[in-house]
Parts: sequence; structure tokens; C-alpha cells
Amino acid sequence: MAYPMQLGLQDATSPIMEELLHFHDHTLMIVFLISSLVLYIISLMLTTKLTHTSTMDAQEVETIWTILPAIILIMIALPSLRILYMMDEINNPSLTVKTMGHQWYWSYEYTDYEDLSFDSYMIPTSELKPGELRLLEVDNRVVLPMEMTIRMLISSEDVLHSWAVPSLGLKTDAIPGRLNQTTLMSTRPGLYYGQCSEICGSNHSFMPIVLELVPLNYFEKWSASML
Repeated sequence: MAYPMQLGLQDATSPIMEELLHFHDHTLMIVFLISSLVLYIISLMLTTKLTHTSTMDAQEVETIWTILPAIILIMIALPSLRILYMMDEINNPSLTVKTMGHQWYWSYEYTDYEDLSFDSYMIPTSELKPGELRLLEVDNRVVLPMEMTIRMLISSEDVLHSWAVPSLGLKTDAIPGRLNQTTLMSTRPGLYYGQCSEICGSNHSFMPIVLELVPLNYFEKWSASML
């Protein structure tokens, strides 16, 4: 989860988020180099009186400043498209979980089990235990097995919501009458926090998401105790 004064993105927990972090650093370096070059040219123009009268009419310069931006855009577009297709890929999920957005809470249904479903409400500040996080803790966490491909089916029963967990690189809109899907896979166990990322109404800020990723044997024990 995020911490105070954090400047970068959250630590990656899934392979997709790791790819997104690499792409972010790749693009940021390109922007940094372009900004440095522009600032250098501006500083030269402001600190010297020497000018080249034929520079603005040179065909070679026009060719360079046309081709170079095209190459830079290709360097950004190719890895971006690669990650986009990776995020849309569904590879034989081991488990399917359906989540529905409500005003203002989430409900979850494990579609591979017959009677495994529950609602997830935010815990009020007055009921928090020592060490729990304000506006992020819920009464029923979503327990999932780690190192397995999980398909999330996301929709809404009233207004637009958005199911987002930053450390997993997930953000999918919950739209009434439409069933969206995304996949997740965690490389390590832990608690991962998210929130509704759509301005869905007056209690928009009180729809937290908590995923508890555990080893498969713990998940089987939990699912058996919930049935």
C-alpha cells in the first residue's frame, strides 16, 4: 500500500504491475532526456548572441526534427501495446470471482463454489482495532490463492464504480448491465488494498477493497469454513 510522502508507484506484486513499472521508468527517462535537451537549447539561445542565419531553412534540420519524434513515439508505443495485450490475455484461470459494486459497498461471489458469497463493508473508524488502517479495512476480506491465475468478473447494480488495486496493476470499471473481466496473479502472500476509483456518489470514498493472498492450502481451509 502507499505510505506518506511517497513519490513513486506502489511496489509491484504481480507480473503485470512489474511490466507497468518498467514501462513507467522507460517513458520517464525519454521525457527526462527530451526536457534536458530543450532546456539546454533554450539556455544557449538566452546566453549567446551568435546565430546561424541558415539554420531555420536547412533541409537536414527539418528532416531530423521530423524523423526523431517519430522514432521516439515508436519507442513508447511498442512496449505500451505489448503490455496492453498482456493485460487483456486470459490464460485458463484457476478460479473465477465475481464482484458487484453497490452504493456503497462491494459484494463478492466465488462462482466455482455453490454458496460462497458475501458483502464487504468498510469498518467504521470507531470500530477499528489497533494497527488497522482507517478508511481501508473491511469486515470481509477477499481471500485468494497466490501464484494462481484468477479471473475477476466485475459489474455494478446501480451506478458506475471502478474496482482498483494499485499494487496488482488492476483498475476495471464496474458498469451496470455490462460484465467486465480482468485477471490477477500475486507472486507473494500479503494484504493488498484498493478503493473505488470512480466518483460514484456521496460515499464514494468509503468503498475499500482488501485482497488477502494466501497459499493454496490456507485458501482451501478458508473456503471450507465459509461453506
